[in-house]
Amino acid sequence: MNAEQPKQAYRFRFPSLLAGLAAAVALSLAPAARAADAIRIGEINSHNSLSTVGQAYRNGLALALEEINAGGGVRGRPLELVVRDDNGDADQAARNARELVRDQHVAVLTGTMLSNVALAVAREAARGKTVLVVGDALSDAITLDKGNRYTFRVRPSTYMQAAMLAEQAARMPGRRWAVVAPNYEYGQSAVASFKLLLKQARPDVEFVNDQWPALGKIKADDVVRAIRQARPDAIFNATFGDDLQKFVQAGNRQQLFAGTRVVSMASAGAQSLDPAQSEAIRDWIAIGYPWDQIATPEHQRFLEAYLKKFNQRPQLSSIFGYTTMMAIAAGLKKSDAADGEALVDALRGLQLESPLGPIAFRALDQQASMGAFVGQVSQKDGHSTMSNWRYLDGAPYMPNAVYVRSRRPTSAMK
Repeated sequence: MNAEQPKQAYRFRFPSLLAGLAAAVALSLAPAARAADAIRIGEINSHNSLSTVGQAYRNGLALALEEINAGGGVRGRPLELVVRDDNGDADQAARNARELVRDQHVAVLTGTMLSNVALAVAREAARGKTVLVVGDALSDAITLDKGNRYTFRVRPSTYMQAAMLAEQAARMPGRRWAVVAPNYEYGQSAVASFKLLLKQARPDVEFVNDQWPALGKIKADDVVRAIRQARPDAIFNATFGDDLQKFVQAGNRQQLFAGTRVVSMASAGAQSLDPAQSEAIRDWIAIGYPWDQIATPEHQRFLEAYLKKFNQRPQLSSIFGYTTMMAIAAGLKKSDAADGEALVDALRGLQLESPLGPIAFRALDQQASMGAFVGQVSQKDGHSTMSNWRYLDGAPYMPNAVYVRSRRPTSAMK
């Protein structure tokens, strides 16, 4: 922890000796409060395997938690985070969830950046009748096919984001599409939703090539070569992080993007791209976060607080972490910090403010209505940014009730 950061009104508990030292530091910075008085929240995440994004998410959680506790907590009780690292492993995450509910007596579970991890924790949350508020994981299955009564999500789902991108893609003149996505729950869900929604809007399109690299192990030159051979007019990309960087670099080496449009679930960071590569992806249509261009009062307040506390720019995951913690606190206040059943009822239909504006959890599928920024990838001062962007409110892009009922278990809607 940076010694220059202000005192923090939150506490972390880690399972290992090394992490225990970090917990001791955090505890020494926390205000005095008896453990019995605190409302404990179990946070499970891929802190080590997704270090940059994970740290930004944790920063958002920490900022919200500090604000909540500085304001008196929930009905006079402070919130306390009990943290576990899942190492990107779904089985480990499930064990963490069981231990947090059984031994640590947490009132709420949260975290879970990877979709397969979120689904594993959701199963344990349902077994323990403990509410899980997913902040970052994307898969549609979380709130649809494998949804349950106790699981809620803040971030817009793959269906919602795919609907936004399909709307843009339907306006493009070409009809031959290729896709590239990581071969796990999120990537499969993103591709399925994009194909469904684009075909609905443009029945004439065809998908001529699918590439499914393993997460974190993309053989980018082979992927690009296969896509080039299919001669698509456009590409749907669902890779992210290092895989996305490697895909961009290989695509530029093989001139994949010359004359081929791309719509992307994530923006490509420009820090590791040379100027020629940055120029080649300038017209990508992508979901991103123009953090320095948003002029709304609610985002400006968040931005100023984040910069003051961490002395670094927020990422989109910071927004998700912050809003997730605020949603948990709002639900606990509304339910009087009662049991899981009362918290479910409190969160269904709950409305709250976020740095991106007001959002609400739809009772039908327990998905929040948070939207996303869609625009063109561009570069400024050597960093990835966006131009010609719009914030699309999530509510119009949520799946309709008929579609939800066709996929979501009946038991999850009781």
